[in-house]
Amino acid sequence: MSSVPLTWKDSGLRWYWVAALVFLADQLSKQWVLANFELYESVKLLPFFNFTYVRNYGAAFSFLSDAGGWQRWLFTIVAIGFSTLLTIWLRKQSHTMWRSNLAFTLVIGGALGNLVDRLMHGFVVDFIDFYWNTSHYPAFNIADAGIFVGAILIIWESFKPDVKASEEQSSRD
Repeated sequence: MSSVPLTWKDSGLRWYWVAALVFLADQLSKQWVLANFELYESVKLLPFFNFTYVRNYGAAFSFLSDAGGWQRWLFTIVAIGFSTLLTIWLRKQSHTMWRSNLAFTLVIGGALGNLVDRLMHGFVVDFIDFYWNTSHYPAFNIADAGIFVGAILIIWESFKPDVKASEEQSSRD
């Protein structure tokens, strides 16, 4: 991380539009589902894909969904904490570190999208349902997809860093 302060134009904050895009797409899709589907209603779109409205009171794969309600606040704190931390990191790194910046903003947009659901409804609206025969992958949403893709990019970046951007970052230190 650089000790030289960066302006928003020079820092990873320039990529925050990705977080806004993920957040907006997530919230618009969830509002559409809430307005057009009854709980557990499903529409088959492809032989392996449904739109199915379900509620997730937990985290990934409904982790802690039956914990009694306290998990709502735990996941709220986690979403705010990670979004804040990633925003600080974005502020400290160069805008040219595109993989890290993209990864961080995907995670932030997804975390904030699910955060709004938890605060407004007490649950997260999920509707993307992939399956094979009778085996269904847990339903998810656009925010979850952003978090997943962002996490994969973070892992990829840890094994294969953007050398050119890292060298540029080091030259400013």
